[in-house]
Amino acid sequence: MARFIFVTGGVVSSLGKGLSSASLAYLLQSRGYKVRLRKLDPYLNVDPGTMSPFQHGEVFVTDDGAETDLDLGHYERFSGVSAKKSDNITTGKIYNDVLKKERKGEYLGKTVQVIPHITNRIKEFIKKDSSKEDFVICEIGGIVGDIESLPFVEAIRQFANDIGKQNSLFVHLTLVPYLKASDEIKTKPTQHSVKELRSIGIQPDIIICRSERPIPLEHRKKISLFCNVNIKNVIETVDVRTIYEAPISFYKEKLDLQVLNYFKLRSKKPVNLTPWKKITKIILHTKKHVNIAIIGKYVELKDAYKSLDEALTHGGIDNNVKINLIRIDSEKLKVSEIKSKLKNISGILIPGGFGKRGTDGKIAAIKFARINKIPFLGICYGMQMAIIEFARNKLNLKKATSSEFDKKGLAIIGLMNEWNKDGKKIKGTDKNLGGTMRLGSYDAKLLKNSMIQKIYGKNLIKERHRHRYEVNIAFKEKFEKNGMNFSGLSPDGNLPEIIELKNHPWFIGVQFHPEFKSRPLAPHPLFSSFIKASKNHK
Repeated sequence: MARFIFVTGGVVSSLGKGLSSASLAYLLQSRGYKVRLRKLDPYLNVDPGTMSPFQHGEVFVTDDGAETDLDLGHYERFSGVSAKKSDNITTGKIYNDVLKKERKGEYLGKTVQVIPHITNRIKEFIKKDSSKEDFVICEIGGIVGDIESLPFVEAIRQFANDIGKQNSLFVHLTLVPYLKASDEIKTKPTQHSVKELRSIGIQPDIIICRSERPIPLEHRKKISLFCNVNIKNVIETVDVRTIYEAPISFYKEKLDLQVLNYFKLRSKKPVNLTPWKKITKIILHTKKHVNIAIIGKYVELKDAYKSLDEALTHGGIDNNVKINLIRIDSEKLKVSEIKSKLKNISGILIPGGFGKRGTDGKIAAIKFARINKIPFLGICYGMQMAIIEFARNKLNLKKATSSEFDKKGLAIIGLMNEWNKDGKKIKGTDKNLGGTMRLGSYDAKLLKNSMIQKIYGKNLIKERHRHRYEVNIAFKEKFEKNGMNFSGLSPDGNLPEIIELKNHPWFIGVQFHPEFKSRPLAPHPLFSSFIKASKNHK
């Protein structure tokens, strides 16, 4: 039977529960155990798919097509274990499932209540598909005291009673703030947070204390005393310079050993931190750097492109260079400013997105990259913008556009159900926005001897998608005659997956999201190649 570790948060949100969970997972794996990570999100959305990146950050996509919280990206990058649909659930999905059962009469006329029906459904999710793991780490979103999270906290309390304390462990992550005015570290917020947790019926077994400064022993003893936790289980985590220092930091604090001690288990093998030390050394100390411009709509919020930022960092690690990310708001980018804004840029990346806002800036930047031979990577929407730019400025199809934001022009980009076999536009259908995209892992066949085939070193690849609109294959021949190859297609040959320019040192667009599969210990080949080309750009 798997042992379950529940990670809750207190005082403030965004303290790093996901990063802490992912780091613990890596350490337990290194010690020879099999680990699974899960996220329970308290918001009422069924999934984050329809939420603005400004509200929630990026939407992470799994191989099996789930739109999930960005913390699942941390889980994958640190543990190397691909997440599934069964690894992320929300309050909205829980209530949706319960109400569907109620409508079908599956509760046999009973009054449907939060306890036991909602909490039972949460417990079903927690234990589902976990028989092969040694540990299942479940992170509870939000903080203790939130109204939204109460059913989840109650559910994990019940769950621990159901399986026994010897098979369950509660980890509580809190903020221990430093007050500059009085030059003091304060433990009272942590005490109150644990008091709140205990009032709901949960006594934390381990407390992780997040602080910007080292926490003196006397303060840790105070937390131990007032929170009823052994001093060895009061774990300090001081702000790290890069997230890839986190496993090293938690190892020094013996977090993983304290977890094993709690469950009366021994380490099967020693932890290997050499890869993380190598990574942090490159990120923190390398003097070589490359300027990469990310031109998108959501650059004001770093979490909006979290996986993308990390994938570029991984590409830098693979090339022993530091990545300087220059974030440019495509809505504010004027054509007249392109040359000055991109003056010292070695590589240009247009990420995924939706809607018309900011398209003019993106198209102008792509034209600049194409003409000036600057390495360019277009991802999903970025690839579609590259197609439109080439059609307008190279093929002289001035009305070339996407039906996503212009119903009157020449839609060389359109909904999948807007094209028939002859490539002529047919009427699309109106659907709900949530969960209606091409989601998850799909195959792509690569053109022999193309740049992309050489980058991957294989003829068939699997990559994760998240989009509704596709490039119309009917224009393929026209593009290829003028220097743009469709170097990757769906297995049936109907959906363009990858484009590249013939007479350009490095110009590639992909319909999928390669950033979701890049990991610090296994950088994605596309980002490694892009950074290499950018590093060599003069």
